Amino acid sequence: MAPGPAATISQTTKNTRHSLPVAETEQLIVTGTRDAHRTARSSSSPIDIITAAELARTGALNVSDALTRTDPSINSSITGGSGIVAGLRMRGLSPNEVLVLVDGKRRHATGVVATYSGPEHGATPVDLNAIPISAIDHIEVLRDGAAAMYGSDAIAGVVNIILKKTPNGLNTSFQSGAHPFGDLYGSPGWDYQLNADGGIGFAGNGYLHLSGQMYHADHYVTGSKNYRPQDYNFSLPEETRESLAIEAGRDITDDIKAYMNITYMHRHIQNYMTNRVASILPEVYPYGFNPSVVNEENDYAATLGMTGDNLFGGFHWDLSTTYGADESKLSTINSANLSYYATYGYTPTKGFTAAYRNAQWTNNFDVTRSFRVLTHPLKLAFGAEHRLETYTVTSGNTPTWILGGLQGAPGLTPQSAGSWSRDVWAGYVDVDISPVRKLDLDFAGRFEHYTDFGNSESGKISARYEVSKRLAFRATISNGFRAPTLAEQHFSSLSVTPTGASGSLAVDSAAARLLGASALKPERSTNVSAGVVFEPFPRLHVTADVYQINIRDRIVGGGNYSGAIAEQAIALTGISLPAGLESSDVTANYFSNGASTRTQGADINIDYVTRLGRFGRVDWSAGIDLNRTRLHHLANDTNGQPLLNAQAISWLTTSMPRSKIILNARWTLGEWDVNVRQTRYGQTTDNMTYQIAAPAALQYSIEKFAQFENKPRWMTDLEVTRHFMSHRLHVTLGINNLFNIRPRKLPLILRYEGNSIYDTASSGIPISGSYYYTRVGFSL
Repeated sequence: MAPGPAATISQTTKNTRHSLPVAETEQLIVTGTRDAHRTARSSSSPIDIITAAELARTGALNVSDALTRTDPSINSSITGGSGIVAGLRMRGLSPNEVLVLVDGKRRHATGVVATYSGPEHGATPVDLNAIPISAIDHIEVLRDGAAAMYGSDAIAGVVNIILKKTPNGLNTSFQSGAHPFGDLYGSPGWDYQLNADGGIGFAGNGYLHLSGQMYHADHYVTGSKNYRPQDYNFSLPEETRESLAIEAGRDITDDIKAYMNITYMHRHIQNYMTNRVASILPEVYPYGFNPSVVNEENDYAATLGMTGDNLFGGFHWDLSTTYGADESKLSTINSANLSYYATYGYTPTKGFTAAYRNAQWTNNFDVTRSFRVLTHPLKLAFGAEHRLETYTVTSGNTPTWILGGLQGAPGLTPQSAGSWSRDVWAGYVDVDISPVRKLDLDFAGRFEHYTDFGNSESGKISARYEVSKRLAFRATISNGFRAPTLAEQHFSSLSVTPTGASGSLAVDSAAARLLGASALKPERSTNVSAGVVFEPFPRLHVTADVYQINIRDRIVGGGNYSGAIAEQAIALTGISLPAGLESSDVTANYFSNGASTRTQGADINIDYVTRLGRFGRVDWSAGIDLNRTRLHHLANDTNGQPLLNAQAISWLTTSMPRSKIILNARWTLGEWDVNVRQTRYGQTTDNMTYQIAAPAALQYSIEKFAQFENKPRWMTDLEVTRHFMSHRLHVTLGINNLFNIRPRKLPLILRYEGNSIYDTASSGIPISGSYYYTRVGFSL
């Protein structure tokens, strides 16, 4: 619950990663504060402002990739998995611990849970890429716990996307690129992106701003070579998105303004699964077959609100309602049901396998007012929120799950289907006071009631002391929580390969209870941070913050079982596994409150401007995130077994880079703009599963693993832009990952069927290598 969009209209965009007082033209912030006149430099918490121009200079097709290239505290996995779920990891934590707002209003999460192996297993993140990148004015990234202000999920930080609200202008751009240096047998993975946005005014001071985006990315095939007779396409998925955003507002009276925003996105995504050799079903596929998972997704949201002044003699108020939903319909194509063919003499080769819908209806009422108490300024804010959350799972067509189901990704059975809902009621109060000159104190408290989990309380104390105009200190201590999502409680899925099967079981099901599952509890967190803001001389700004985040009862994939008991659990879901699978190659798990962790780290940001006279200027910046997560407590299931094995522990603690450094230099001179970015990803370490080439006693073991390290790597990005027609037209040439740096390749003993050549659980250097692109833009 933040101040309404009326307070977010840009005044003059100036990228800043510091918090000392500056000129009045600096960008105001609305994230992490109830003060409508706060700037990033005067905030008591570390906040990054990332402008639309910065996002564009990354060459990224979507918002999440652009943020990863601009903020060192944010990472995403190099997943070669389904690609259906994509989320941001801030300060080494799961996407579940990052709250996403759009114009200060809570955004709904995806309907599909990440079930592929890795640190994001169990994540139900917000799909940032549903927002057209052309619709974004800037993004505010709060790197601090903020559950006392915003409620559940705001443990690692908050990402607030501020949409454009200008009543004029027209901007268009077209970008196309490829990855030309694939390995032998590789595919270049062409893509294109089309953006447009523009605004008009109406009825006096009314504004309407429309934005749209379309992008397509081909399958990117790494060129891994299967030692079997067929090639295997270890790849990134094919994806096409079309998205739209509408932002509008108008004064109703002198004291009351109305506003609205609407977003809509459709996505088609297709991902290759493991090749099946010709001997699997030669009657139907004489040359083998390659099942694929297809997701047809619709994501939409709408906010309507009014804001005004002079309520009860001077209170500012904001009343809003937001409804949003994400719907995914999954199918499996180019497949077969082997047992179905053996029984009936034919088999479907494709079918609808499952549908997931996650919806959220949020209503907010926020009130703020400034006072003076004994000559000292005081800011009071309070408000209330109601949220209705619903989650629906639809089962697949019968031939997709009966008799073992379709190869690759069988359908969900009717036993896994259902619809669930809950209500959340919340209230908060926030007091900001300056008891003495140069000292600012902020106290926040929040109470929430969940109809399925009961009550939760959280609080926050922040302080900022300005020693001089060039030096300030800040500190925060808070506690927070994250309620289990409805998806985490009820989601289930099954994956079947030619040599094994793995099931993710709904934690509230009989199947999961057989494996020791118990009802999920909310996560609880304690955040402590302290920092310094320093301006040793004009145009040089330095911020440094250290932090510690303790999380109890983290919700993670746990209860790892294999063998006969896993087969029994999967059978309880209504699925019959294909004949011929080795019992030891069948695994199952579920979501659990598996562990408690402590994350410690530091963020350092530096920027400086060099003025070169007739040779232009250079804007320098450096961002560093140092991060380490340790396991403090490992829980047991009801069978007395540890909920996490060594592999799952490594996903929590060492699969994130220990450090991430972004160095950026932007030279501008007249019509020329040259941007160079150096990014260093630190070391990651994972415990990897032994695969086909392993000794029989170790193959697919869930107890014995091989430790694998990705060494630190530097990646260089270069972009050159030439402006024409008084900067209305620009042409850009860019290369991301100029020197084609890749992650370290896995040894054969750790590659599934010889193909999975990279550690997809690691966050860091992309697997796709160099990316060459060109962009043409025109503005009026």
